[in-house]
Amino acid sequence: MTDSIHHHLTDDLLLGYAAGTLPEAFSLVVATHLSLCDDCRAQAEAFDALGGSVIETLGSARLAEGSLEATLQRIAAGPPQERPRPRARGGLFPAPLQDYVGGDLAAVRWRPVGMGVRQAILPSGPGATARLLYIPGGAAVPDHGHRGRELTLVLQGAFRDEDGRFGPGDVEIADEAVEHTPTAEPGQPCICLAATDAPLRFRGLLPRLAQPFFRI
Repeated sequence: MTDSIHHHLTDDLLLGYAAGTLPEAFSLVVATHLSLCDDCRAQAEAFDALGGSVIETLGSARLAEGSLEATLQRIAAGPPQERPRPRARGGLFPAPLQDYVGGDLAAVRWRPVGMGVRQAILPSGPGATARLLYIPGGAAVPDHGHRGRELTLVLQGAFRDEDGRFGPGDVEIADEAVEHTPTAEPGQPCICLAATDAPLRFRGLLPRLAQPFFRI
């Protein structure tokens, strides 16, 4: 899929992912994109290697009392036993996303948000919200701006907005300077994984009224 990907992750996102400083929702989008994009995965591995070199140059740190004993106890206990979840083979969702959803597309619990658009909010830690979006072919998301950063990764179909066309594997990175009206291309529904660290800024009255209910 790498050859068909035209919109990639930025270095600051890859560095944040390597350092573990991104919110969990953003890390999910990054990990899912990396599973699709050889170019970004190679860059992420380079940042990982750089981080390892930096760690090797750091001095030693004093551990809290009892740290060694606690670590040895956890090693002796072995990994936690979890019931394996079935994973669809050849499905739409890459492995990082399937782990969050608990399966592939059929496992998603969609909720309507209007005009045929559906969403499913995924569990994630503080700092940002992750959601799956289902946009019927030809439908548009209401015109909006941003109060923070939004990452949108296309999994199926494609959409267009003021910044161009985004197809499978592409990531759109939007911030406070971006105002757009994403519109799915006719035909196949557009399914995206999106993460936001602040509420969107809608122009229309109805989307603003509905915003608190849909946590957008």
